[in-house]
Amino acid sequence: MKFRKDINGLRAIAVIAVLLFHFNPSWMPGGFAGVDVFFVISGFLMTGIIFKGIEQDRFSILKFYVARANRIIPALALLCLVLMIFGWFYLTPFDYRVLGKHVASSIGFLSNVMYWREAGYFDAASLEKWLLHTWTLSVEWQFYIIYPLILVAMRKFLSIKTMKLMILGATVLGFIFCVFSTYKWPNASYFLLTTRAWEMLIGGVAYSYPFTLKENRKKFVEWIGVALVVSSYFLISAENPWPGYLALFPVLGSFLIIQAQRNDSIITSNIVFQKLGAWSYSIYLWHWPLVVAIYYFSLSSSYVYLGMALSILLGFLSYKYVEKINFRREFGNLFTYLKHKPIYMVLAIGVLGSFVFVDKGVEERFSLNASDKSIIDGLKIPYRNNGYCFYSSHDPSFEVSQSKGIDCYLGNKEKNAKTLLFGDSFAGHNEPFFDEVFKANDASFQSIVTNWCVPSLTENFIGSKTNKAYEQCLLNRKYLKENMQNYENLIFAGSWGNALEFEQFKDVEKLIDEAAKLDVNIFLMAAPYDYKKNPLQGFYKSIYFDQPFDIDAFDGNDTFVSKANMRLNDLSQKHDNVYYINRTMLFENNNTFDVDGITVPYTFDGDHISVIGSKYSAKYFMNHSNYQAMINNFELK
Repeated sequence: MKFRKDINGLRAIAVIAVLLFHFNPSWMPGGFAGVDVFFVISGFLMTGIIFKGIEQDRFSILKFYVARANRIIPALALLCLVLMIFGWFYLTPFDYRVLGKHVASSIGFLSNVMYWREAGYFDAASLEKWLLHTWTLSVEWQFYIIYPLILVAMRKFLSIKTMKLMILGATVLGFIFCVFSTYKWPNASYFLLTTRAWEMLIGGVAYSYPFTLKENRKKFVEWIGVALVVSSYFLISAENPWPGYLALFPVLGSFLIIQAQRNDSIITSNIVFQKLGAWSYSIYLWHWPLVVAIYYFSLSSSYVYLGMALSILLGFLSYKYVEKINFRREFGNLFTYLKHKPIYMVLAIGVLGSFVFVDKGVEERFSLNASDKSIIDGLKIPYRNNGYCFYSSHDPSFEVSQSKGIDCYLGNKEKNAKTLLFGDSFAGHNEPFFDEVFKANDASFQSIVTNWCVPSLTENFIGSKTNKAYEQCLLNRKYLKENMQNYENLIFAGSWGNALEFEQFKDVEKLIDEAAKLDVNIFLMAAPYDYKKNPLQGFYKSIYFDQPFDIDAFDGNDTFVSKANMRLNDLSQKHDNVYYINRTMLFENNNTFDVDGITVPYTFDGDHISVIGSKYSAKYFMNHSNYQAMINNFELK
């Protein structure tokens, strides 16, 4: 296959879009679609390599894997190694441990599965993941593993013509599944091969069914393709379900540009795009860690321009001195494949990342006193495995069960529980709070808490309904509906801001109105202050690197939460038996507390409260001037 300048230029169009989107989404809101362009290119080139080998009866699956490994692994391994060295000096144990896990999954080409299980691509937490962008390499590598195996197997029974028809059919079916899946399982659909394979397969269609066009028609087809790709960068945004049917625009545009076969196009063949296209893989590798660095170290927006320049410079250097290395491609027999150097790069980097993860970020790098260690030990979410009741679907032992979900008590467990704490993880983070308060009052309470299960009696759910927590939540709500009249006190806590934002707050208000008609006391817990960026990162740096910590330097994201809290307060005014416990009773004004002279944030992740934060909140509450009046509203004896 002769060198295709148009495809090389298309790579430049893709990488430019990704860079602009990541460094400043407002510049190019749909720039993430550049990844979809890369997938089409990859599918076209791989199909060409495989079919040419099959048609000439000289295709070797092992040689194909070796060639792909030589292309992808060395530059990726270098990036991972540089980040591990960087992290040793500049990352806290918590962040370094996460980096180790991500390094191991990235070099093992499973990072797309890892990130799917952690959070959404567009979530704020994604800006803390140094190797998030490697999910695309994992998808491609998984495709490289499976695709040639299927084609070689098909060749034993089918003609080349039939195989090409099968690729066309698989592309159509894959697209249909992608559209369906994106709306049913949005997070999984973004990261997994099952919904991305059609984008690479359509590249195979471009190879299998090339257009025969006159020269004047080629330019027309190319311009339509460019218009589809570029318009998708500006008309699509993170608000759109992705990939879904909208991915057809950049994918079809890429398909048309490839079919136009214009090797002398001023758009794709100009010298700038040719250079950027050649360096595109390494530019892509290096740009995202620079984006994360700007966010992680709270650098000013002006560093974006430096970051983009460095991305191109490092991409060039990586291309010239790493990608250009001529690793061995031919091996005489199966045993000699053990001399393939990239294999050992994968093993070495994978073991290094795994060690850092298992060793908890190599905490021995730092020398902490007992007070520091005690504080850090308390900076966690209360779960069943650390002494509380939060029944989380993130726990490996989690199973949907009403009996397990409801059978958990805190406070003085020898006493009969007349109080029920009900809600989602925001109720869970209040468990240490009420554990302290109820122990001080010689009383017990039952806690029924599951992820995303905002207090409600409906089937609406803030999280993904494919998560097992949804089934558990329905069981929890069924129990609540049938039993809330059997308690003296009901405590409702939840992610009120999310309930309001996702238009489920009326479900909460309806529950409170219904419960208020019963002969029971109802207590509503205010949700804590919500931050755009987790202040705990700054606190860790103050502990490990002796840097000053100022929680006011972290911007708020509190609009929906504060509005929801106000509506709860208004609701409590409507009923004599509904009481609202506001923030002023729960937290000190600056959202921090002092432990042995150390200023600690209540928050664990930017919105939830940590175990130690919850305990100190209880201490603050019990010393508040309105404490006794509020506790007298409980029926505890």
